[in-house]
Amino acid sequence: MSEKPLWWREALAGVGGCLLLIVATSPMYAAGPPPFIATPGRPEYHGVGWLVAVAPVVATVVGLCLLRWWPYLLGAAALLAAPHAWGELTTMSHPVLLIVAKSAAYPLALVGVLACAQSLWSNASPGLGAALAGLATGSRLFGSAMVGPGWLFSDPSRPAWHVGMIAVGLALVVPAVRRFRRGDRAAAGPPDSPPRAWRRWRLVVAAGFAASLVVPLSLLTTERLAALLDVDWSALYRHESVAIAVIGAVTLVAATVLAAVAGLWSLAGALTVATVHVAVAAPLILAFTALGVLGPMRWLGALVGAAVGAVAAGSRFRVAAAGTLAAGAATAVFIAYAATTGHPEKLAEQQRVVPALLLLVLVTAAATAIAGAAAPVLAPRGAVPAVLGPLVGVLTIGGLQTVQVTYLEDGLPVSSYLNPVFHLTTSGVLLLVAGAAVGGLGVAHHLAERWAERKRAELIRQEAAAAERDRLARPIHDGVLQVLALVQRQGSQLGETGSQLAMLAGEQEVALRNLLSGGGATARPGGDSDLRAALTALASPVVEVATPAEPVVLPSGPAAELTAAVQAALDNVRRHAGPGARAWVLLEDEGDGVRVTVRDDGVGFEPQRLVDAARAGRLGVAQSMRGRIADLGGTTTIHSQPQEGTEVEFWVPRRS
Repeated sequence: MSEKPLWWREALAGVGGCLLLIVATSPMYAAGPPPFIATPGRPEYHGVGWLVAVAPVVATVVGLCLLRWWPYLLGAAALLAAPHAWGELTTMSHPVLLIVAKSAAYPLALVGVLACAQSLWSNASPGLGAALAGLATGSRLFGSAMVGPGWLFSDPSRPAWHVGMIAVGLALVVPAVRRFRRGDRAAAGPPDSPPRAWRRWRLVVAAGFAASLVVPLSLLTTERLAALLDVDWSALYRHESVAIAVIGAVTLVAATVLAAVAGLWSLAGALTVATVHVAVAAPLILAFTALGVLGPMRWLGALVGAAVGAVAAGSRFRVAAAGTLAAGAATAVFIAYAATTGHPEKLAEQQRVVPALLLLVLVTAAATAIAGAAAPVLAPRGAVPAVLGPLVGVLTIGGLQTVQVTYLEDGLPVSSYLNPVFHLTTSGVLLLVAGAAVGGLGVAHHLAERWAERKRAELIRQEAAAAERDRLARPIHDGVLQVLALVQRQGSQLGETGSQLAMLAGEQEVALRNLLSGGGATARPGGDSDLRAALTALASPVVEVATPAEPVVLPSGPAAELTAAVQAALDNVRRHAGPGARAWVLLEDEGDGVRVTVRDDGVGFEPQRLVDAARAGRLGVAQSMRGRIADLGGTTTIHSQPQEGTEVEFWVPRRS
């Protein structure tokens, strides 16, 4: 009972961070769609503009290096954003330093919220962690809803909302700062990974380089891009969307490579969430424009959508719920396109409230749920802040830039801010892709967890068996084995019966020692067997077995057949090699196959004897040995001469 309030304290701090994200994505002045859903242009920096470009990169890297101090990151984001928000409220001028501070506040807040989600997942509250990771997306969509069609209608009350949200967010973060005065280790990544392990630092490296991609790409001017593409620079000036799409494609490729450096799970999660981010842009532009004069309805729709998505992400069936919401959002998009006979902009022009509100709720819920459903896949690897933050953000920018080439008619875009809306089916397809991707991601994660659980269970079973053998070995070694050894040594002095007793005692001593050494446990996970252990069990006072030091693994079926063939060869030694004959079994692992040699020092036989035995109907060698090995795709070789013993060699391919 004493721990639960602490979880809620972390969750409230995460909600406070989401308020800061709302402030960052709802600027006072917007010349076009809100920044979280707008198609970015080509960045160009001059003078102090470089500070605004570099500050978020530095803040991202610093935040990822200080994940365990996430409450302090949120507190710093609030303090950096507060002066600029207060300046908007009082209509004071904004010095360059305040603008730079505001640009650094957003990545700090985003990394802090996602680190809080990572901590909640690691502290046995995966539902809250997934819901908060989803809210990191839902809150930014809500911020975009606050702006709405800001290029058409201004909202003078927004600065007051900003100041209030920053104050409330900071108040919610303060208890977490007090709770984690010495840091939160659970937010820094997997507990089994040391702090300086490459497993952790590769996330920081990949995300840091991804966040800095905007800087070198800004140096790619139209002339340089035209030279690289070997086209006339004036053509790129006339077709600006093509130039932006090329830059976006370069961004996508570079960010995808960096996500792969972070790990395959990170790559899959980043591509899934970035896809849904790109998909929601056009539907939200349509919904916001249709609800342009209805600010409260816009806010309510985004709030309901974010809440539904967060609840879906926090449930046990988050993957199925996220896929269902994505399919529902895609269906709504296709219906909107078909119902307007291919002209969805009519919804905006005629201000159809109900269709726009439904579209807003479904699209926001789908984006929130998919981001939350991807978080549990990334959380065990400590990748939530790096992947759902910088990597997804850069992939989204590249995707929004690249998708512009699908918004063209006769090679040119329509001269309207609703141009993406005219091609709404692209968003519907991307929503279906994102739903399928999150489903595949969830199934793959479930199978990987099941395999890991089976592996852990097998290791525990082996450790328990080894401990039990060790416990039994001492009393057996001090008692039973010594008695058997005494009988074996002195039994031969008691006549024929004593000799038989000595032989049986020797056989039982070898079998018992083999059991105590673990030789009887030949089964391995995945239906394989350790051939070394199986052959070792055939040892006796007259049979010596030599095997490699490492396990020799074969599928259980071939291993059993090969062991049976070796037993048949040893039976022939006992029957035909003469009294007192000894046998040696040698196992060799040759990589592509295994070789087992059975040699004895018995009386041997003429090579023609095998042919005569087969003609006479005695098929022991042909069936028990040659037949078994031939069925496995292997070969059997027998060498023997009178008074020189016999050597039988089996070779079986690794995968028969």
